Amino acid sequence: MESPFETLRIDPDADADEIEEAYRRRVLEAHPDHGGSAAEFQAVRAAYEALRDGTWDRERELAATGAAEAGGADGEVAEDATGAGGDEDEDEDGDGDGDEAAEPEASDPQVEYLNYDVLDDHGWSLDDDDLFEKAAEAGLDPSDYGRLAVGPRESLLEAAEKHGFAWPYACRGGACANCAVALTEGEMSMPVDHILPSGMTDRGIRLSCVGAPTTDEARVVFNVKHLPYLDELRLPPRPFEQARAND
Repeated sequence: MESPFETLRIDPDADADEIEEAYRRRVLEAHPDHGGSAAEFQAVRAAYEALRDGTWDRERELAATGAAEAGGADGEVAEDATGAGGDEDEDEDGDGDGDEAAEPEASDPQVEYLNYDVLDDHGWSLDDDDLFEKAAEAGLDPSDYGRLAVGPRESLLEAAEKHGFAWPYACRGGACANCAVALTEGEMSMPVDHILPSGMTDRGIRLSCVGAPTTDEARVVFNVKHLPYLDELRLPPRPFEQARAND
């Protein structure tokens, strides 16, 4: 069985910042839109959660690789980085992630999401006033409909990925419409908006890669990149993957 450290491609003595950085890198590599697969994407998420929550025996892996002997006292610091064996006063809530990087709480914005791809299957329209009410009663798969919390300093796309969802994207910088969502209720910030003209933002189109909810509750329909008026703003994801590989 591959360990979380192997899945994230980092050393067993990695600290919390290194784990977070590796997770964000591997999420990009494993995304189905970028040559990965749903299974790989889920494995990366599970590895990150195991280290974040302290459910993986880091000490055992350090011993197995010999890092415990080499690290000496530094092993204690590494343990505390994920909460595995750390003192209570350094991770009082016991979430294995250190109190400074706690999981999103109920006070974080809550986003109700719906996959645009399921609308035709049910005869629904993006303009239906009761669209989300109908979705709530349709028994949809959690990947197609549900709710998620968006933590501080997270974009909506990052929050979706942390919940294990492979929402579409390409540039992750606001320069295309691959990650577009239709905001039907609530508000979202758009700190970096290079591509959407005002006419589209007036219609509720937002970019999930750079946008985040600014209201306690929001509703979005994701995967709307194939709407006719977004065709010219959509880019193939693969060139961006190749560009990163050549950097």
